[in-house]
Amino acid sequence: MADVPRPYRAGLPAASAPRLRDGHGGPARLRRPLGFDGATARYGAGDVQWLTAGSGIQHAEMFPLVERAAGNPLELFQIWLNLPAADKMAAPHFAMFWNGDVPRAAPAAGVTVTLVAGALDGHEPPAPPPASWASRAAADVAIWTAHLAPGARWTLPPAQRGSNRRLYLHRGAAMRISDEDIPGNRWVDLDAEAAPLLEARHGEVEFLLLQGRPIGEPVAQYGPFVMNTRAEIAQAFATTSARQFGGWPWPSLDPVHPRDAGRFARHVGGAVERPA
Repeated sequence: MADVPRPYRAGLPAASAPRLRDGHGGPARLRRPLGFDGATARYGAGDVQWLTAGSGIQHAEMFPLVERAAGNPLELFQIWLNLPAADKMAAPHFAMFWNGDVPRAAPAAGVTVTLVAGALDGHEPPAPPPASWASRAAADVAIWTAHLAPGARWTLPPAQRGSNRRLYLHRGAAMRISDEDIPGNRWVDLDAEAAPLLEARHGEVEFLLLQGRPIGEPVAQYGPFVMNTRAEIAQAFATTSARQFGGWPWPSLDPVHPRDAGRFARHVGGAVERPA
């Protein structure tokens, strides 16, 4: 599976933080070549890639079948955060949070919370890219995934006043939130200032929690671009037509790394990192 190179500017994703894992115990990997100076990566097994599109990139996503003798399941969340006007034209940036560097908190018996953004009980995730809305403490951004064993109970701590909070129950038949059973595969908007009791009464559950304060600026969106005005959208399309945000540095639209390349990231300038 693949997609052709697509342009992004300042949004969609303005900053994306996908967490990639597999749901069946085998490896899952995604490679995202980034169209600024040939930066590229292959990651999976609980890794996170945080990309800021900023002033504009071209990118393609590849889902290689790495394993020959086993399945190649894929499960991921791709979270898109907008950028404030002051940072819309920030230089593109990406960071890797390898699985071993992403902290887990155990706030209650039978509860494990994986922290991509936003601290919990003294556990601090790696710093977001510098231009991300999440890099501001006052933005109160949290990106958490949580697993509750059967019968586990956890009181979710409140967020800051003025924040929004949403919970997506993506695994399990149902979860009790305060005094209401929420069926699986549902979004629930929560009162961010409340501290609801979460209970896995019907078996184990897993959910994604997203939270943050609104940027509070006008939003203009069309296709892959998110700006503040329609004039800025028109300028983004003009830039794409004229310069393709720097072009596409690979000889094909669907470049693939060697099967045995493993997990790695090559950054702007050529530096290569791998998980420890």
